[in-house]
Amino acid sequence: MPPLRASLRASSRLLLSRAIMDWFGRAHIAFTHAAAPLALQRRDGTSTDLLRVAEASTPPCQLNPLLFNGHVQTMWTAVKEHGPPIHYRRRVFDADHPTYTGTFTVDFAVEPHGDTDEALPPRTAFFGEDEFAQIGSDDERPMLLVLHGLSGGSHEIYLRHAIAPLVMDGGKWDVCVVNARGCAQSKVTSGVLFNARATWDFRQVVKWARETFPNRPLFGLGFSLGANILTNVRRDMDLNDPCRAQLTCVDNSTWARRARTAC
Repeated sequence: MPPLRASLRASSRLLLSRAIMDWFGRAHIAFTHAAAPLALQRRDGTSTDLLRVAEASTPPCQLNPLLFNGHVQTMWTAVKEHGPPIHYRRRVFDADHPTYTGTFTVDFAVEPHGDTDEALPPRTAFFGEDEFAQIGSDDERPMLLVLHGLSGGSHEIYLRHAIAPLVMDGGKWDVCVVNARGCAQSKVTSGVLFNARATWDFRQVVKWARETFPNRPLFGLGFSLGANILTNVRRDMDLNDPCRAQLTCVDNSTWARRARTAC
């Protein structure tokens, strides 16, 4: 058999097998990455890279075959269960940028509490001043800084599913969600909202986290528009900026779900 015909036949078989898998809900997963993925070192000293960590940490994608396209899958999220009951404490930050003044909010995942505030999303209440003043720590717990998608917030079901393994049932991570201005029932206190280039609030939180938790490795996770903001954060930070060196960013929620076992 000529090589070209054999190659075409092999490609056809591969496409057919993938189509059959898709019909039964078993989706094909592909990873888009740089030509030279970010080099990493495991705790035992052996070498790896971000691509291999992502491949090993991402579980198979087994979808319900009755949810046969993205529209039906999106509608299903509105009728299924409400998702993990993540509880938050909120802090209002005063922006330190000389041009983009105003305030923004950060929600910290905390242990379950019974406090309620009708002005905030479910299971969310403000920090007390004394409580927030004591939040600093010298521990080495990994900390995840999250950016939600367009018009979302810390309360979104996709976000709570992503961070649940990290903070619930013995999860050993600390997680905070940087809410875009005006989102998650936060007040608009200036004429500036947000867009994909609105990196200033997240960069302020990175700087604050490095000062407040000097020994913690910082990770960033972004969804949709938040992933675009996160990409711009990494691009804008100077190469010599210690915050940049300490911030590992991803925009894939499935990686985050397994990050606890990968690190």
